[in-house]
Amino acid sequence: MTDPFAEVVALLRPSLSFSKATSGSGVWRVDGSGEDQPVFCVVLEGATRLEIEGDGAFELNESDFILVPAAGRFSMGSLARGDEAAAPSRITRLADEVRHGDPDGPANMRALVGRLAFASPDAGLLVALLPRIIHVRGQKRMATIVQLIRSEAQEDRPARAMVLECLLQVMLLEALRSTADSVTSPGLLRGMADARLAVAIRRMHESPEQDWTVEQLANAAALSRSVFFERFRRAVGVAPMEYLLSWRMALAKDLLRRRDGGIKEIARRVGYGSASAFSVAFTRSVGVPPSRYALEAGGGADAIVA
Repeated sequence: MTDPFAEVVALLRPSLSFSKATSGSGVWRVDGSGEDQPVFCVVLEGATRLEIEGDGAFELNESDFILVPAAGRFSMGSLARGDEAAAPSRITRLADEVRHGDPDGPANMRALVGRLAFASPDAGLLVALLPRIIHVRGQKRMATIVQLIRSEAQEDRPARAMVLECLLQVMLLEALRSTADSVTSPGLLRGMADARLAVAIRRMHESPEQDWTVEQLANAAALSRSVFFERFRRAVGVAPMEYLLSWRMALAKDLLRRRDGGIKEIARRVGYGSASAFSVAFTRSVGVPPSRYALEAGGGADAIVA
């Protein structure tokens, strides 16, 4: 059975652009910005308070993991609050970690933090299908996965890039399935948590080449057309046909980038009866014809054979 979570994570093509071990002591605070990139943190010891602009504050305890797929400005600090107007705390580089606050005092928090990069040309679209914040509470396996990622990133071993990408996919999938029942923001996770909608979403992922209609998808979900449409839009954040079009275009981009077939073959595989119909839809959605996209993405001549 097709797993939409796995397909989205695989298409994101995650890599680790930055990671560090950090700790805090005393009353401390650090301000930062994710620059709309994915940022994560796993607490190894103690606890910390994380404030994310627009999303409120979170208390993170030992073994908690948090991922913000498109992070803006944030503030991280000790649970004990100092002068709110004070400047961010002193930073000291110790032997194996970056210390915030008192460099000589006992740590009240230790964590691994990092930033991901998504190589997919559709990263913005795919990230929009994820929750704004993924918070996994008290699962030591997440800390273990993140430690494996950091260890692999620090060592120059054979197949390092491939192993890192696989571990990052495991981390993202584990985070998604650990929070599937509690997410409230619209997106794929919330849609898949709805048993009726999940059937329709899986059908779209299993057979993107099929000429789906809202009625057919509603029937698959055992809902009336109007109820299905509104329930899907509220849960996923977009209308069913808009989701299907976005998914088809994401698949088409991936196929073009990987030179996996000519235009006619790719058109058929993503649900279009002719290369010309596919070209019109692709150009309207992406802004350039598929042949040009393939060349600019490095696909080469093999990818644009009609």
